[in-house]
Formats: sequence, C-alpha cells, structure tokens
Amino acid sequence: MSDSNKVTMNRSSNAYFWLMSFFILSVGVRCQLTTDFYKTTCPDVFRIVRREVQKALRNEMRISTSLLRLHFHDCFVNGCDGSVLLDGNQDSEKFATPNLNSARGFEVIDTIKSSVERACSGVVSCADILAIAARDSVVLSGGPFWYVQLGRRDGLISNGTLANLAIPSPFDTLDTIFSKFNDVGLDLKDVVTLSGSHTIGRARCTFFSNRLFNFSGSDAPDCTIEATMLTELQNLCPQNGDGNRITVLDKGSVDLFDNHYFKKLLDGKGLLSSDQILFSGENATTTTKPLVQFYSVYERIFFVEFAYAMIKMGEIRKNCRVVNS
Repeated sequence: MSDSNKVTMNRSSNAYFWLMSFFILSVGVRCQLTTDFYKTTCPDVFRIVRREVQKALRNEMRISTSLLRLHFHDCFVNGCDGSVLLDGNQDSEKFATPNLNSARGFEVIDTIKSSVERACSGVVSCADILAIAARDSVVLSGGPFWYVQLGRRDGLISNGTLANLAIPSPFDTLDTIFSKFNDVGLDLKDVVTLSGSHTIGRARCTFFSNRLFNFSGSDAPDCTIEATMLTELQNLCPQNGDGNRITVLDKGSVDLFDNHYFKKLLDGKGLLSSDQILFSGENATTTTKPLVQFYSVYERIFFVEFAYAMIKMGEIRKNCRVVNS
C-alpha cells in the first residue's frame, strides 16, 4: 500500500466529521444545482419522498436497492435526467440489456410523483424525485446522509443504445469499468466507492453463472471465488439451469448498508465478477485493491466518500467539455 494510503488510514474519527462538513459545505460551488431549489415552490418535497420510500420499504426491503440502482443507471446515460423512467419502444432505456427484466421500482417513483403533484403540481422534476428517493433508500438502510442537489430538468429522450454502451456490466473488465466511469466524470476512487452500494441488493444467476463452471473458456470455475461459496452457488445455479434464480449480493449484510461488502471481497466472496476484480483483478494491486482494504476497515470514511461520490455523479457541468474542478 502506498505511503499516502497509510497516512489516510491513520485519520482519527475527527477526520470523519471534518470531511463530512467539508463535502457538504463545498458542494454548493461544484455545480449549478442547489439543495434548496424547491424551498418556496415545494417546501415539503423531502418529507413527502421520505414518507413514500418508508412505505415502500415496509412492503419490501429490496426496493432500496432498486431505487438506488435506477438512479445510478439514469445518471450514466446523458446525466441524471430521469430518462430511465420513460416508457418507450425497444430503443428505450427500459429495454436496454442492463435494465431489461432487471430494473425495478418504477411504480414506487410513480407513487411518489403522484404525492408530490398533489402538494405542488408541475414543480418537481422526476429526475430530482429519483435522486432524493435514492438518497433516502441508502439512509433508511443504515447508510450515510447527504444533501441532494436539486434543480434537474427531465430529459425528453430515452436512449437504449447508449444505455447498452455506457452502463457498467458485471462482465466488464476493470479497464472497461474505469473507462465507463471516466466518461461520466468519475474516477478510480468513485469506482470502488460506488461499488460499495452492492452491500445491499440481489442478483440473478444469469449475471454471475459464467464464473461457476467454465470461466473465460477455461473449463474450470473462476479461481478467485472462495470454495464454500462456489459450491453453494453451483447448487443454486447449475449449468443450463434457471438463470432467473436470485441470491443476495452480500450474504452477511443483506439489507443493511455498511462496509461488509469490502470485507467480503478480501475473502474471495464477491458475487459478481465486476465486484471481485476490485480486489483480485490483474490490475487491482496498484489501483483498486488498496481502497478495498481501506474501506473494509474504515466504514465511516467509506460513508463520507460514498456520499461525496453520489453528489459528484449527479452534478451538472459548468462547461460541457470538462468535468467541474
């Protein structure tokens, strides 16, 4: 691990509060969005969204992951403009491979939107509602709070072709994942930090069964999977079995947002290939592995940097050609 990482790992708990204050106070100058955008036009918007998300979680805890994932997939295609919510034909984002038979939670956003419209009609964008709902999903699952930047306008085009190209895939190499994050203004640290959202959620066999029997044409399983976990997954997802069977992404922390995801990677228990390569990948030693190790120990700083990465992902650029400084 580099000297800079060693210094970082010696931060005291006071650093947590300093960092949180810094990120919250400084974010206002990062972009054109503001935390009080609806202060006069729809002052109850946060209360309304929180109430509806709480209702949805009481019915199904899994919805927290679904709402967070919707926001993530929305932001990777032409920015956080709510375009993933649009109905459409086979060329829309809903029908793109990363979302087809996978993206869910649309009905919850519909319910929230209806409640917001009753309070202040024609004021709050669907994109902002999705951003707030994603934040509340994390908070209500035990994760960090952040001040959501608001003022986005809803997009008019849903681009399924771009979604197929832009949204990171469980089958991507580390370099490809880096490239896709970089394309939306996110860096290597953001890759690791935002991947930590997989501490909650579930995945179908179809997204990881390639690791279980004939990984990359080797006639053998992925050697980075821990042996007991491999047996369990092979029983759940046999060759030529039902690819729609589901298991949790983080078995030791099913519906709790914490840093257990990173501890699991250290033990070879990352479910998706795109998870485990952050620790075991060919290029991970000098890139993502030190961050995985760091976050596995320092949950508070993971929370701070996750909140910061979520704000960063949703920013609006001042100059269309460059990322905000």
